[in-house]
Amino acid sequence: MPAEQRESAPDVTQLLADWSNGDPRALEKLTPLVYSDLQRLARGYLRSERSGHTLQCTALVHEAYMRLIDQRGTRWQNRAHFFGVSAQIIRRILVDYARAHNAGKRGGSAPRVAIEDAVIAAGEREVDVVALDDALTTLASIDPQQARVVELRYFAGLTIEETAEVMRISTATVKRDWVVAKAWLRREINRKD
Repeated sequence: MPAEQRESAPDVTQLLADWSNGDPRALEKLTPLVYSDLQRLARGYLRSERSGHTLQCTALVHEAYMRLIDQRGTRWQNRAHFFGVSAQIIRRILVDYARAHNAGKRGGSAPRVAIEDAVIAAGEREVDVVALDDALTTLASIDPQQARVVELRYFAGLTIEETAEVMRISTATVKRDWVVAKAWLRREINRKD
């Protein structure tokens, strides 16, 4: 995690708590801190998109941010919890976008994401984001913890340590679940190709 993020993490946690407690000024102070992190996550994700992809980083960030600030009644625990929820929202936005652009035959015009070997497959390989979501949904029915690890690592761009913090499990467990989930997803997506 970059130094500026480490320094802002306690501030983000306190601001999230203040915002959860109804302080509107906390949201004003929180916005620039989390917005830049959301931009970083979106840029990282969209960098792996196919060329010609029409979803722009700014649009993804704005949509995620609007959905996040609309989370009324959420008791934010800390920065990690906030970015865990962000992962779910970003995943939903991307899948909804893919489904909207794939109204015809499955795989026809769906956005495809380049999944580097650290995520699903060896080498550069494009995977339909809808197929990835379907596989993750299936994995969640088998092993919800592994599916959550993938969601946090891939869609939110969290490190192993940050994922462990969000999930309140050990880094060793995150590493093990990450390896097993990647292998399972690789097999599941290849099986459906």
